[in-house]
Amino acid sequence: MNQQPVTWHLQQPVLPPEWFLEQVRQHLDSQQSGLSGQYAAALLWQRGIQDREELARFLNPQDYQPASPFDFGEEMSACVDRLKLARKQGEKVAIWGDFDADGITATSVLWDGLGQFFTPLTQLTYVIPNRLTQSHGLNRSGIDDLAASGTTLIVTCDTGSTNLDEIEYAHQLGIDIIVTDHHTLPPSRPGVAAIINPRSLPATHPLAHLSGVAVAYKVVEALYSTLPEIPQEPLEGLLDLVAIGLIADLVQLSGDCRYLAQMGLKRLHQEWQKSPMERRRPGVGELLDLCKRSGDRPTDISFGIGPRINAVSRIHGDASFCVELLTTRDRRLAQKLAQDTESANSRRQAIQKDVDKQVQQKLDRLDLSTTGVIVLQDPQWPAGVLGLVAGKVAQDYARPTILLSTDSGNSQVENPDKIPLFSDSASNISFPLARGSARSVKNIDLYELVKEQEHLLHRFGGHPFAAGLSLPVQNVSLFTEAINRLLKEKMGAVGGLGMPVVQADLRCTVAELGQTLFRELKVLEPCGMGNPFPLLLIENCQFKNPRNRKIKDNKGRKIEYIKTEFQIWDESSETGFPGLWWGHYQEELPTVPADAVVELDYNSYQKRYEVRLIAVRPREAGTVITSPEGGLPILDFRRHRIQKGEAEGVNFDRTTSIVIETCPSSWEELHQWLDLAIQTQKTLAIAYPPPKPVSPLQVWQQLVGVAKYLTRTGQRATRGQLCSKLSISDRTLELGIQALIAAGFQVKTMGDSLQVLPGPLTLTLDVGDRFCAAVEEEQFRRNYFYQVPLSTVQAIVRSKGDGEDREDGEDCSCS
Repeated sequence: MNQQPVTWHLQQPVLPPEWFLEQVRQHLDSQQSGLSGQYAAALLWQRGIQDREELARFLNPQDYQPASPFDFGEEMSACVDRLKLARKQGEKVAIWGDFDADGITATSVLWDGLGQFFTPLTQLTYVIPNRLTQSHGLNRSGIDDLAASGTTLIVTCDTGSTNLDEIEYAHQLGIDIIVTDHHTLPPSRPGVAAIINPRSLPATHPLAHLSGVAVAYKVVEALYSTLPEIPQEPLEGLLDLVAIGLIADLVQLSGDCRYLAQMGLKRLHQEWQKSPMERRRPGVGELLDLCKRSGDRPTDISFGIGPRINAVSRIHGDASFCVELLTTRDRRLAQKLAQDTESANSRRQAIQKDVDKQVQQKLDRLDLSTTGVIVLQDPQWPAGVLGLVAGKVAQDYARPTILLSTDSGNSQVENPDKIPLFSDSASNISFPLARGSARSVKNIDLYELVKEQEHLLHRFGGHPFAAGLSLPVQNVSLFTEAINRLLKEKMGAVGGLGMPVVQADLRCTVAELGQTLFRELKVLEPCGMGNPFPLLLIENCQFKNPRNRKIKDNKGRKIEYIKTEFQIWDESSETGFPGLWWGHYQEELPTVPADAVVELDYNSYQKRYEVRLIAVRPREAGTVITSPEGGLPILDFRRHRIQKGEAEGVNFDRTTSIVIETCPSSWEELHQWLDLAIQTQKTLAIAYPPPKPVSPLQVWQQLVGVAKYLTRTGQRATRGQLCSKLSISDRTLELGIQALIAAGFQVKTMGDSLQVLPGPLTLTLDVGDRFCAAVEEEQFRRNYFYQVPLSTVQAIVRSKGDGEDREDGEDCSCS
């Protein structure tokens, strides 16, 4: 078996100011007494919460003022106006959602929310694409069906931003579209009635990180505020659904995202506490009962409700009934649908475990010393679980991972559908497709790596850390070779990928585990992206009484998905403390003294506190490196000038610092600087100026101008010179070079320099579209990195996915 070396880091202990500690204590005393507050205060200070008002807003949602939905400006006004017109004219409206937990809850929010203004079923319907046959986003066949039913308005949720062809097709059929989404914006505004997408807002705006369900909620909120006399149900009744989608989608829980998650969890728990006959959403209550959780913690969603909703489309393809499960008031129907969901999740767990084993067998035969991007394929792998397995492999091996199914006609998957054939219209030849999922590690933008192989793909979509793709089976080997070569060009040797890192927040003993510490750490919740769950380092410990248990499904049948139960001991206590290790066998636990990183949890089913094992290694396997205070040595001079060793009165020494003076456009770039700073034991100073606002079309025209100049003079230019002149990255320049070639220029590469020769030019309006889109996306990212708070940089850099059953990001639209 390939064994990966792992680096263990512990955050340097900090002692916050007394006023800060006292304010945290006051908040804890208002919840319960007897807590010191020192652990919670240290973690909050480490994570950049260091201001009185910010601390108050973080701890208490009542002190937070949520943003208005009309912060989306004219787009939200246009959205409300179009919905009001549809109501006035009695139009048929369709909600077009998505099949993951964010998309299902977003559809449910619109179904309940818009259902206050449009009669359900007669005026209002919904569509959820089939994961196994249709993928994400709008599609023509579904639009045809809606047109035939008389629908004249589609409201998308969690999808639609880049479905330009489908939007135009709907327009031709007389259907207007309102897009509500949070994925990548298109290069230019599509022809829609309105587009509500938080990517249109500044990166520091409190609405900037909304997920699909939160955007849908803001639309409903705007309609409620405009027509307050019509709704019969309170707007707050949607918050439990919002919390489920937000937390399951792993968005950054800051600003309104944190507020909505806090309020939604509170409502979710309140509903669970009611008797089953009194619950407003019996389906949600049934899900919580089935996963043995009470709804007051984000893990109840990320380990409980979220994976169960996601499992339905992974197994069946069609997840439409999940909307009914979340919105029905019929308790008997809710019980049946919840049982169906539980069965799908049990099936998913068994299939995932089987695929895990098969992937590991292939990994054992792989030479990781020469592999940058792990690409594996198998005709028997069900495509629905590949994203989950790929995420685990990427985390364990610190490498981007792409898993492909070359034949979905697998007996393990219910209602299997053969992979569609890809037709090459030029040659009229059809090819079978491989479909799969891609997951990345924190310092590599997988989206850009895959996008540059677009000529080998059939469909592709996603974001830097998670994506879905399909390509002709015959192209898989070419794709694998090309993407590994590209990564090597960008990062150097494969060894530059680094090692997996286990990050711990606090050092503690077994004696400190239990109710008091749990209640204190709970003040940080809801935890998630940008505010990870506190991880505890227990050194020199032992594991006793380990035993394996296979999970049982809702019918009492054991499935091939195991967990190990144990007791953890050390010298601080005369008794052990219970714990679980999901997805591992008892033989994997060290029998010698060990170090362990755990997450403290409360098991509401067994009414006990326990730890969830995150990482473990024998005591002699290595030392724990203490990370710099605050997580990373970063100074923020983005809004100051650094000259002659000074930064507006701040002592600053260039000899002991690494200064970034060019704004990055990806986490990959920033991580390379951070790694260098840590390796050289220097302080990192981010001191880049604000990006210059230049239109993508103007950048394209500049590139064409440079190409004409080089053609005319016979001179050469280096890639670095071109990137500097145009303020673009090397990967975007590569797209520009491809566009120049498509326009008729002859571009020859000689080492790092480029030579441009004349040719028959065809400078049509669309030849530079792909380059312009890349420039616009890069500018969006540069604006983000210029504006994003330092605390967010620190938190996101150190955050990592954890948990055997936690969803690690759904594939985004491949349209």
